[in-house]
Amino acid sequence: MDQELISKKALLDLTGISYGQLYRWKRKNLIPEEWFIRKSSFTGQETFFPKDQILARIQRILNMKDDLSLDEIAGQFSPVPEVSVSVDEVRRKGLVQATVLDAYLQLRPETVVFRFDRLLALYVFNRLLQSGDVSLQEGELILKTLEEHYDKFTGKDCEFVMIRKLGVTTTALLSSPCELFLESGAKVVVKLNLANSAEDLRMHVVAWEG
Repeated sequence: MDQELISKKALLDLTGISYGQLYRWKRKNLIPEEWFIRKSSFTGQETFFPKDQILARIQRILNMKDDLSLDEIAGQFSPVPEVSVSVDEVRRKGLVQATVLDAYLQLRPETVVFRFDRLLALYVFNRLLQSGDVSLQEGELILKTLEEHYDKFTGKDCEFVMIRKLGVTTTALLSSPCELFLESGAKVVVKLNLANSAEDLRMHVVAWEG
């Protein structure tokens, strides 16, 4: 599974930030260590980044840096924010479609409040059902994979992947960036970056609290 990369030089040219800013943000944990990918090039070793993630992250930092300190911005990117949201509040805020929330509650009837990791599972569940790429019957598989394994990637970038072959579905969480090679007849039907989804969700939560 290939992910588009951007070189450090191209990144600095495109965004207008300096070398010093980039590495200061790295030291402050605004940009994850694993996004700095060393690869061989015709000039020797060069640093690359996952293009979509780094561009989105830099834009968010630039949007916030005039109002917040670097430490405060880093708090916005903490892996698992302290969140406790009731079912009624999720419904009232319209974070997900009511039908999706009801489907989730049928699968998880014991749910009273959502911590961030469970809220992220619900958010991804909603997004995938809305895309039309997955069925409601596959919802349990999606939730189980996220609930059992997402905490293993705390502070790291990862991808949620769904694969089908001959009508049989399987799911996985993979470190990102990564390469995935499938047997003949198998097809990736979902590839979703969870770091991006978590950041989107954090923005919703911050907006609620504001």
